[in-house]
Amino acid sequence: MSTLEIKDLHASVVTDAGETPILKGVDLTVESGRIQAVMGPNGSGKSTLAYVIAGHPKYVVTQGSITLDGQDVLDMSVDERARAGLFLAMQYPVEIPGVSVSNFLRTSATAVRGEAPKLRTWIGEVKEAMAGLHMDPSFAERNVNEGFSGGEKKRHEILQLSLMKPKIAILDETDSGLDVDALRIVSEGVNKVKQETDAGILLITHYTRILRYIKPDVVNVFAGGRIVETGGPELADVLESDGYERFAVKA
Repeated sequence: MSTLEIKDLHASVVTDAGETPILKGVDLTVESGRIQAVMGPNGSGKSTLAYVIAGHPKYVVTQGSITLDGQDVLDMSVDERARAGLFLAMQYPVEIPGVSVSNFLRTSATAVRGEAPKLRTWIGEVKEAMAGLHMDPSFAERNVNEGFSGGEKKRHEILQLSLMKPKIAILDETDSGLDVDALRIVSEGVNKVKQETDAGILLITHYTRILRYIKPDVVNVFAGGRIVETGGPELADVLESDGYERFAVKA
């Protein structure tokens, strides 16, 4: 069983104008086999939380701690965090011209697993994962995210998730830009990974629609750079009917 523990986390974004505080005391625990949903309005700091956990250089932690199974995550480089078992599915995946999806996936798997997967078994592994996400096999020969639709980018993120098999997966607004069919397929991919690997999931989203497919154990309301309320799945229904206004005032 793995545990990602965040305590009193404060972080700022670094720009040419200086540092601007974004996170203002986040406390959150994500455990194996459980789904923590983080919901909140635009600009509340949800994506910043994801980037800080992953180690984005634009953000600086000014207070607090992040640990994975007792290890200090903040002392790790980005690649060390990935090898330790953290995974980030980005809201806006970047294009990598000249690098095929197949090469990207095998290089990533080699880095995470510590050795190159045997080619014969690896090909079968990739084909099975792609079939589960309704992806044409020719997709593997395209350049990473180059010319991909929004749905293709998100399926590729979940393809990586299924092959990397992390301890803790952070999904940053994976539902954005997806139509109904793509949302269902992507959600099924996430549920399959959780079922097969017992990964812990930190699901960041604006809307409740993805929660119809990926059922959270806990819902956290994020506003003003911190969690202002925590409850069960029924809290998402409150947000759907009432919105975020009263939580923003509370923050």
